[in-house]
Amino acid sequence: MGLNELTAHEILDKIEKKEVSCEEVTRDVFRQIEKFDKDINAYVFLDKQEALKQADVLKKEKPKNSLCGIPVAVKDNICAKHKPTTCSSRILSGFKPPYDASVIGKLKASRAIFVGKTNMDEFAFGSSTETSCFGPTRNPWNLKTIPGGSSGGSAAAVSADETILAIGSDTGGSIRQPAAMCGVVGLKPTYGRISRFGLIAFASSLDQIGTITKDVEDAALFLTVIAGYDHHDSTSVNLAVPDYTKSFQRDIKGLKIAVPREYFGPGIDREVKNSVQKAIEVLSGLGAECEEVMLPHTEYALSVYYILAPAEASSNLARYDGIQYGYRAEKKNLLDTYFDTRRQGFGQEVKRRIILGTYALSSGYYEAYYLKAQKVRTLIKDDFDKIFSRYDLILTPTSPTAAFNIGEKIDDPLKMYLSDILTIPVNLAGLPAISVPCGFTASGLPVGLQIIAKPFNEEAIFKCAYAFEQNTDHHLKKPKLIHR
Repeated sequence: MGLNELTAHEILDKIEKKEVSCEEVTRDVFRQIEKFDKDINAYVFLDKQEALKQADVLKKEKPKNSLCGIPVAVKDNICAKHKPTTCSSRILSGFKPPYDASVIGKLKASRAIFVGKTNMDEFAFGSSTETSCFGPTRNPWNLKTIPGGSSGGSAAAVSADETILAIGSDTGGSIRQPAAMCGVVGLKPTYGRISRFGLIAFASSLDQIGTITKDVEDAALFLTVIAGYDHHDSTSVNLAVPDYTKSFQRDIKGLKIAVPREYFGPGIDREVKNSVQKAIEVLSGLGAECEEVMLPHTEYALSVYYILAPAEASSNLARYDGIQYGYRAEKKNLLDTYFDTRRQGFGQEVKRRIILGTYALSSGYYEAYYLKAQKVRTLIKDDFDKIFSRYDLILTPTSPTAAFNIGEKIDDPLKMYLSDILTIPVNLAGLPAISVPCGFTASGLPVGLQIIAKPFNEEAIFKCAYAFEQNTDHHLKKPKLIHR
């Protein structure tokens, strides 16, 4: 077994005992990347020379920080000073930010090792990592299938042992859905728990940075490091960050869990439903009290999201004009430069969402669409609040299906949008949620279980997820990597 196959907490234990060095771990990670990433395409930028230089310095030191010497991959929409940051879009080609995102600053302070930038759907607009200007990422479990999106590169890198930890972003399920499809753990924390400063905005009221890891313990360790208040982010919440690694308990007797009927209806694949129902049985066997409930406004979540998210995106993406940075179409006059830069620089899905969002915000339609969607968003949040007044957690499938074939849905936006139907409500309500592996389809593709908690109660999520993980072996299974 290569060191790259271990979890962060296993590596930290070995470094502490001086059984391995962080340089050895880093070299194993890059060996794995060199061997398999030409087929998977999880990375769009690698920082090998700098990573090995940092590892060489750290091998002479005794670890003092919780992620010291651990290789971490970062999604390509998170700014890292003087490193390419393109959102996998042609319009940001050549852009290197002059500053670090707050989470990058926290990683540097913890002495984690930056591996590189991971592939994603362009500007995070997608559920399959097929809209990237760098080409699609492939699922390590089956190279003919998608890894999920938009953080597909981060999820695939963790699944293929091409990194130890990875950072993603989640606007409508973009961490949890690819984690489910790649058989890893994906955590979207409460809105405001992690600073968004330096995250290139998609939909500012929905975006959240989160983690992709190999197990629940790593997720808790990682969140403890990167969470916390940041004065650079007006949506950051000034609350103390607990040590999430102390949340673990095998005993969950008496934990009250709600299972919403709406998340198991038509459109949910039978194999997905069966795996999640078996997971619920495992938790019931451990003493949790699982009961069916109703979330009546769930059916409106997808429609609300595809009004609000494109509306915010159309506003956020107005800044990309080819004048200050990134791609520029050279024309004789300023207006043609603007038009052609955006026409040539943005991909098809980005253009579609800009048009949708601009329409929803336009005169005469703002109240009919955007304002009404905001009111329904409040009703969706109220549904969750009522459930959490009586229950500790909510359990659902993460994705309605396992990974589908590359190209299968790319020309049908509605089918693609439905891939996030089970994760979107969590973002609309600003809740924390995690996806953990809970089974496999007959064809060997992973299935994810989503665990949702009330705001800032990530400890309850870790408690439940850890108990489930310790009583199953789904997270221990690895894809058999092959060359195409």
